[in-house]
Amino acid sequence: MFERPTLTSLIDRVRADVLSRLPTDDVLRHSDAEVLARVLAGATHGLYGYLDYLSQQLLPDTATDFLDRHGSLFGILRKSAARATGSVTLTTTAGVVIPAGTVLRRADQTLYETVAEQTATGTTLAVDVQAQVAGEAGNASASTPLTLVSPIAGVASSVVAGTLSGGADLEDDEAYRARILARWRQAPHGGSWQDYVAWALEVEGVTRAWCSPEELGPGTVTLRFVRDDDASPIPDAGEVATVAAHIAEVRPVTASVTVVAPVAAPLTFTISGLLPATTAVRAAVESALRALLRRESEPGEPLLISHIREAISTAAGEYDHALVSPSADVTHGTGAMATFGSISWV
Repeated sequence: MFERPTLTSLIDRVRADVLSRLPTDDVLRHSDAEVLARVLAGATHGLYGYLDYLSQQLLPDTATDFLDRHGSLFGILRKSAARATGSVTLTTTAGVVIPAGTVLRRADQTLYETVAEQTATGTTLAVDVQAQVAGEAGNASASTPLTLVSPIAGVASSVVAGTLSGGADLEDDEAYRARILARWRQAPHGGSWQDYVAWALEVEGVTRAWCSPEELGPGTVTLRFVRDDDASPIPDAGEVATVAAHIAEVRPVTASVTVVAPVAAPLTFTISGLLPATTAVRAAVESALRALLRRESEPGEPLLISHIREAISTAAGEYDHALVSPSADVTHGTGAMATFGSISWV
């Protein structure tokens, strides 16, 4: 196994090599031999450092700067950040024109803009908008209040948003690395179940996916996916349509593919006797349970009670607890999966 020499060891090596060729063993700190040893060792140490860096870039499991290059060799590109899109409802008077690019602001200063010019025909008008900046932060739940940045005559400044979704951050290194390693380990098979999962994960915002061959009969494929980084992991109709459109471009022409969202089964936890029962420990328990669901919750699959207890016990600061509910493994029907509901502390 290669070990990078330390600077001190390199100085010792060069000094010994130089002195072995001189008629004296007398070493002074400012002698020519000592200066030469330190200069050459410093340069060599830098070269060893670069070799050490390159060794980390050779394979995708350790690559950092070269990770995108590894992915590009397989045609696997890092998922770009995506803008949230949706519609908002304006209160208007008939005949008012809403220009394209009209800017709206959320309370936290997130900005949205209309995507096309529209003319009101009544007292309300639904207008399509998109976030000005790509990223998960642009997502918003229905009824989120927005305001017009610049007033428009005949239009109320207060605006009610519908669901704004589809926003996703730039894919981080670890998620991208996992897709590259999966391609190394599972080569395409012309439409195997692994291929459908890989295709779904190519879409911005998709974090996990599951393929169920012949669920709807011979020759059919059912694909489900989630977006764990959104406010709700269960995708909405627009996000399902986006994945379905991508799958339609890459699937085998003979396959009958159905892309659907999993059915959320919110799970309520009841925990008693938590020690210590501090706000910080309760928050840690909730975080551990959310992480468990992200790791293990799958459509149609059970969530084991032993794993729930283990997740609570591993929460930072937790000393003792009693899990009241659920009291047994949590089972689900076809397409249903556990999602986080709430925690009751008793």
